Amino acid sequence: MKSDGKSVISLDEVLAAIAPDGIDGPLPPVHLWTPERSADIQMEIRADGSWWHEGSRIKRERLVKLFSRILRKDPDGQIYLVTPYEKVIVHVEDAPFIAVRVDRVGEPGRAQGLAFTTNLGDVVLAGDAHPIRVETDPEALEPSPYVLVRDGLEAKLSRPVFYELAEMAEAYEGSAEQLGVWSQEQFFELGPAA
Repeated sequence: MKSDGKSVISLDEVLAAIAPDGIDGPLPPVHLWTPERSADIQMEIRADGSWWHEGSRIKRERLVKLFSRILRKDPDGQIYLVTPYEKVIVHVEDAPFIAVRVDRVGEPGRAQGLAFTTNLGDVVLAGDAHPIRVETDPEALEPSPYVLVRDGLEAKLSRPVFYELAEMAEAYEGSAEQLGVWSQEQFFELGPAA
């Protein structure tokens, strides 16, 4: 039903609103949508990047990709699937995306770009708009690396991707204490050298 509670919305109407150019077209303007209706239908994204609904895995890749395009992180920190008519809470175990590939663009050095590809086909070039950050568990001292995909939504770097970054790492301005990587003239710390 629409937020006015009077009319029934067809699946075709929802798809036309959220993906008028198909799932490979431009991202829908979820930041402009302010639906009054909100629901929790037990949708979750697990730490491995898999999507689940009411305890069952969503196996249709095109449906997951469509859903990923209408994700929004609100100021309250909650992540939602948003349409013009309704927003649905998504319980995210770690990050909504997984970075499954990194490619170096250009010659190694400060001006190189690091392009990350997510499990759902998003590609972002690390830099001011897409920073890399690493959280370290204070007890286990395990790093958890992330790259910003869009609007507060991050991708956790898979272990192989993080290992590739570690191979590219260098000390910043001759400091042997912190290692990191360059992308678009910006240095991102990965962790201590020792």
